[in-house]
Amino acid sequence: MTFEELGVREDLLRAIKELGFETPMPVQEKVIPHLLNEDTDVVALAQTGTGKTAAFGLPVLQRIDVGRKVPQALIISPTRELCLQIGGDLADYSKYIDGLKVLPVYGGSSIESQIRALRGGVQIIVATPGRLLDLIKRGTVNLEDVHTVILDEADEMLNMGFVDDINDILTHVPEERKMLMFSATMPPEIAKIAARFMHDPVEYVIGTRNEGAENVRHIYYLVHARDKYLALKRVADYNPNIYGIIFCRTRRETQEIADKLIVDGYNADSLHGDLSQAQRDAVMKKFRERNLQLLVATDVAARGLDVDDLTHVINYGLPDDIATYTHRSGRTGRAGKTGVSVSIIHSREKGKVKDIEKRIGKQFELREVPTPERIIERQLYNLADRIEKVKVDEDVINNYIPGIQKKLEWLSGEDLIKRVLSLEFNRLLDYYKDAPKLDIVSEKKGKEKGGKKRKSGAEMSQDEKDRRTGEPGYDRVYINVGKSDGFFAADLIGLINENVEGQRIEVGRIDLLPGYSLFDVRKGDGQRVASALRNSDFFGKRIYSEIADLNKNYAAENGGGKHASKFEGRHRDRRGKGGIDRRTRRDQERGFKSREARSERGKAAKGGEKKKEMHGNYDKFIKKKK
Repeated sequence: MTFEELGVREDLLRAIKELGFETPMPVQEKVIPHLLNEDTDVVALAQTGTGKTAAFGLPVLQRIDVGRKVPQALIISPTRELCLQIGGDLADYSKYIDGLKVLPVYGGSSIESQIRALRGGVQIIVATPGRLLDLIKRGTVNLEDVHTVILDEADEMLNMGFVDDINDILTHVPEERKMLMFSATMPPEIAKIAARFMHDPVEYVIGTRNEGAENVRHIYYLVHARDKYLALKRVADYNPNIYGIIFCRTRRETQEIADKLIVDGYNADSLHGDLSQAQRDAVMKKFRERNLQLLVATDVAARGLDVDDLTHVINYGLPDDIATYTHRSGRTGRAGKTGVSVSIIHSREKGKVKDIEKRIGKQFELREVPTPERIIERQLYNLADRIEKVKVDEDVINNYIPGIQKKLEWLSGEDLIKRVLSLEFNRLLDYYKDAPKLDIVSEKKGKEKGGKKRKSGAEMSQDEKDRRTGEPGYDRVYINVGKSDGFFAADLIGLINENVEGQRIEVGRIDLLPGYSLFDVRKGDGQRVASALRNSDFFGKRIYSEIADLNKNYAAENGGGKHASKFEGRHRDRRGKGGIDRRTRRDQERGFKSREARSERGKAAKGGEKKKEMHGNYDKFIKKKK
């Protein structure tokens, strides 16, 4: 099958041939004839990198009447980057169509210049939802002549909160128009848009629903949370020719990781929402031209990056949404090429790996973090390969050979090789000297007579150690209340705000267990927070808090621990009259029929006024008792 057989016009064929298009990709074979010859709408489920822009772009261009300078086609995309990419591609395809104008419309650029371009007459608008709605409300764009509407990356627009904007925009286009929706997945909200605005749509599935790109291998490294950055550097060092995107969860983390990589000598930069459009364009220009090897980005960059031949996508932790992982990994392994999706995770993320495997129908490979020996060997062979393949300009270099040869003639060939390699790799050799293994090794949990055993720091499983160890730059704090007490994250923040005076406390990771909780605060704040919380009150329970210690036998998973018993009553597990323990009797005296009722009270107390009301009721009860 050729593009000509699909019905593509001669002037478009000439342009795409110059761009290197040879045979149509599967999505193009299905969508192009439909848009050119059929009246029904189309829903196409396809991953990124499958040739979607040409699939809708070529037939859209072919259906434009260049004699009419009014918007006839509307293409909506979720991000500025994708908007610019589509606009650029359509301009390339239409190189030999005189009088055709394509206008990208997006936030972060001058709206006045976009308004002037619209007034000058354009036939195709490529727009992000927010800026397009702004222009519609200003009355500067008229969509009544639009005969084709394309929604590209519809599921990403859902993730970014654009569903209401899309619904609003589609009320301004004619009822009788052709509509095409591209999406990697089909969540219910997207299906509702299709049902409301599309006419008997035909669905084309390229590959399998929700599956990742076919040519992508999925591997992961399991390390302690504090070792993730070290593992990232080893992955980069083990792949000296890496050209990839590192995805982070937040803008702050993105900038921090990029800054660290730059300081450590890596060819990297960041891309996130806090950058101006000019900064983003500059970064993307460097990355497209391969002046950057590593782009550290938030998920806003998961779509719309017109970058070919990425070797790796690296997940610096797994996203909460499985569809987001699919979009990330789809940036590599495009157009028939192979790629690798690497995930660097800690033990609490292992469950997500299984969930993603089920959804994408692919198996993740658990790999050992590259060891220093393997990294150095890989780097040395890469240098040897570069030396072997380097282009030598004989005419120029021969002028310098005699002098250099005379200076180095006392060296044997082997000595010369050793010195060249040492010159290149001394820094790497010094850095990895005596470097430890980073992988988490699973350990079986032991038991002791009478129930669960809490091991000392030396014997404890790595999961337990991780839970009691703060993230880098943080102190880990223990507190003797947990979920069985109706104690949740909001209650912890409230306790800190009420009891810790002075500078605001920044709280990091929180682990809530049935009988106790552990949480992170900035390094140096731990002792101050623990001291301030000690002897405070949580609905009648006296608080004990201290810096977490690996060697202390804290509460079992379902209990309160030795520190909790110090204040709860030293016989909390002994039975009194009537076969009930003292804690239950105390709850009944306070008006709670069961421990579950008290727990529910604690959950409800997360709401501000309700919490005040309950504190007030408790104070009245104490006064009445006195």
